[in-house]
Amino acid sequence: MKKDTHPNYRLVCFHDVGADEKFIVGSTIDTKDKIEVEGVEYPLVRVEISSASHPFFTGKQKFVDTAGRVEKFRRRYASSSTKAK
Repeated sequence: MKKDTHPNYRLVCFHDVGADEKFIVGSTIDTKDKIEVEGVEYPLVRVEISSASHPFFTGKQKFVDTAGRVEKFRRRYASSSTKAK
């Protein structure tokens, strides 16, 4: 096999900033940040969402008030839609 064709596989710490959870898994991702976990230094990757914070895995859903947004939009642009006709 050719040398230097495969990325470096190592243990990496993924930090879910939404749930403040840390996961140590093997990865080839390149990162410059580092973190110390239980006395061992790992490369650090910050993520917005993971299984610790995703509604599918947690069973907790956040309901968004879409009806209120639609009504607000209709009220705001009701006068301009009647002028266009």
